[in-house]
Amino acid sequence: MRVGVPKEIKIQEYRVGLVPSAVQEYARRGHEVLVETGAGAGIGASDEAYMAAGATIVATADEVFARSTLIVKVKEPQPLEWARLREHHILFTYLHLAADSDQTRGLMASGCTAIAYETVSDAAGGLPLLAPMSEVAGRLAIEAAAFSLRKPAGGKGLLIGGVPGVPPARIVVIGGGVVGTHAARMAVGLGGEVTILDRSLPRLRALDDLFAGRVRTRYSTRQALEEEVLAADVVIGAVLVPGASAPKLVDRAMLGRMRRGTVIVDVAIDQGGCFETSRATTHDDPTYEVDGVIHYCVANMPGAVPLTSSHALNHATLPFGLALADHGLAALDADPHLRRGLNVHRSQLTNEAVAQSLGLPFSPADAALSG
Repeated sequence: MRVGVPKEIKIQEYRVGLVPSAVQEYARRGHEVLVETGAGAGIGASDEAYMAAGATIVATADEVFARSTLIVKVKEPQPLEWARLREHHILFTYLHLAADSDQTRGLMASGCTAIAYETVSDAAGGLPLLAPMSEVAGRLAIEAAAFSLRKPAGGKGLLIGGVPGVPPARIVVIGGGVVGTHAARMAVGLGGEVTILDRSLPRLRALDDLFAGRVRTRYSTRQALEEEVLAADVVIGAVLVPGASAPKLVDRAMLGRMRRGTVIVDVAIDQGGCFETSRATTHDDPTYEVDGVIHYCVANMPGAVPLTSSHALNHATLPFGLALADHGLAALDADPHLRRGLNVHRSQLTNEAVAQSLGLPFSPADAALSG
């Protein structure tokens, strides 16, 4: 199969769909890989490095799309890219459709097959292609919070770990999944006072064991959420409902009662965010203020560390991408976990959570593929 790797065009996005070592794996399986010139510049991978790995360098994204069947990206396609997609294309990338009606309709209109990294599953019920970026984003969330707490950045002028005689920052993590766990790990490492809220008792028990008493865990009722958020210096939004829009757990009324200079980092912003006042920001202009509360809502946080992120992502996506290249859409029949990643197929929306979030008709994957 001919595999295409266009350069990412979302603002401040430096990751790349395939790193040279991954290209080499595709080439060894007999696939032709077309890489847009400069696609790897953000991770320091030159066109020459890609050619040495077996890729063909092409001059434009138009050529990548026109000549390829499998398109491997990182971020959701932008409007310019929707126009390049055709019925024969298999798009393999992050999509986050539940918060993006325009993109969803654009993909449906193209007739392509779109497989979302974030809804591919595994035997343990996890999301293996979302996990590496969740790990990165969770760790970055604390770095972002630490910077935003500084007075020149608009924060209250607080050091997360404090110093002897001065208490540390109180950090509340809403959600005990991959993002929340890695955020807590970083916050504990910096000396913060950390509380994790979650609605799964087994998960809270696992976190208690993992951190050996170094974090507080609380079952997330409305009362518990209010108590923790109103006392916090930093709130990390790390709630995920696979495929669906994130629930708005902190409303405007609660936000208005938070302490001035508090920082919220909404890692769920790709799925619409879990704070009512959240709106997507960029690395160029990452924060804004509402009611004296600093909001950090960058929608592609791992893009700030593209070298780490691209390699971590490729390690996870490579087996699935190779299966698609080897077998085409038959790979979806052979692997139910990869089939869970199917979001759009020939103008049909095949992810039920996305369909419910957007109020659009839903077609089960099996029916869509056999139609």
